[in-house]
Amino acid sequence: MVKPLRGNVGTRLKKLDEGQFDAILLAAAGLKRLGLGERIKSLLSVEDSIPAAGQGALGIEIRSGSRDVAAMLAALNHPETAACVRAERQVSRVLGGSCQVPLGAHAVLQDGRLVLNGFVANPDGSGFIHDTATGDAADPEAVGQTLADKLLAQGARAILDALPA
Repeated sequence: MVKPLRGNVGTRLKKLDEGQFDAILLAAAGLKRLGLGERIKSLLSVEDSIPAAGQGALGIEIRSGSRDVAAMLAALNHPETAACVRAERQVSRVLGGSCQVPLGAHAVLQDGRLVLNGFVANPDGSGFIHDTATGDAADPEAVGQTLADKLLAQGARAILDALPA
């Protein structure tokens, strides 16, 4: 049975240690950052658990027209990652993604092409729609739109409309 788990990392690990849960899912990066990497027993692959759109990508926001700041930050931009995130975010945008919507999207570049996997699911896991879109990395939003359209064609709208407001 899947149950909600609240609290900070220490509280969550205590509940696990007390036997209130057989297993819990936490971010490996967070555990490592807290010096708790030894608590990690297994890692989920992206294929087994597609993350939220843009998960793990860093975004920096600056004031519009700040060309000097933009020039300083340009070296931090990674065009391949930016293209992947743009595709992922397009799926989320089209499907109305939020923290309450069970959807994920993950893009990678393979042989110069953008490969985007995504899903929409019922929160209880009773309905799950997954698909893939591949396209030109130069137009990541089009790849994201293609995937969103494919998910909608398979019934994603019914899942999304049934979610509590």
